[in-house]
Amino acid sequence: MDKIPAFLLHRAGPPPLKKGGRLSTSFIDRGIEQLSGLIRVTFLQWETANKEGLFQKLDARVKVLFLLFFILIVSWKRELLPEAAVFALVFALAILSRLQLLVFYRRIFLLGFFFGFLVALPAALNIITRGEIILPLLRLSRPWDFWIYHVPREIGFTREGCHVVALLTLRIVNSLSLSFLIVYTTPFTEILRALKSLKVPDVFLMILSLSYKYIFLFARTLEEIHLAKKARLVGEKPDQERGWVAGRMVFFFRKTQLRCEEVFKAMLARGFAGDVALSRMKELRRPDYGAGAAFLTLGLLLLLL
Repeated sequence: MDKIPAFLLHRAGPPPLKKGGRLSTSFIDRGIEQLSGLIRVTFLQWETANKEGLFQKLDARVKVLFLLFFILIVSWKRELLPEAAVFALVFALAILSRLQLLVFYRRIFLLGFFFGFLVALPAALNIITRGEIILPLLRLSRPWDFWIYHVPREIGFTREGCHVVALLTLRIVNSLSLSFLIVYTTPFTEILRALKSLKVPDVFLMILSLSYKYIFLFARTLEEIHLAKKARLVGEKPDQERGWVAGRMVFFFRKTQLRCEEVFKAMLARGFAGDVALSRMKELRRPDYGAGAAFLTLGLLLLLL
């Protein structure tokens, strides 16, 4: 009676793996992983904003004005040389600010590829942009006319169309680089204070602050709900997962409405009258004036190119 059964003394090994098999993940797991990455990047922004880099030491007002001025330059210029110069300038500032270039440019290039290059790629065809064909694709039996569109006999990429695609892609990449440079080197509270000092309406500041805070709050809540569900279930069919996603979307929509009402009532109970009160910023220092003058000079030179 006091002997231990033999099956309790036997140590079972791990189940054998199938040759060439791999562990598949559902689209929900991949989506939750992307949300987790977004939260990690947000925390990383606070860490990089506190490093001893060039841009971290500048006043937030100088950086916001730098962003607005160079965004206008990127949108105004229609040549590749100024756009390439802006890209080189942001790259140099990212190095001097001690940012992790791989993390910094990975998201920029990914967004620039999808929302810049792929969107503008059809403009390289002679169907949209006429010009000298440098890469023919196909030849039709005869040209076609459909409504207001003319389809030539030979279809291919034109020199002028490739210039348009490159220009639009560089514009998207430069705009994202400028924005990410400010976000990665400036705490969010400093950005709000800089916008407040530049006479930005309080309504815009309040919407920006609440949106920034609660988008990560709800992303974290969604991740916790998914992990709790996954810990209680072994596996689900794809149609059941899609049903769960649809149900969670309705749940989050209702929860967002309730949270907005609760926050608004709490703000009214504490005497909120529509004004955003922020502490005053310090006076600009000599390095801030010097950096502002340097950025202004570089911007004017780019306008002259």
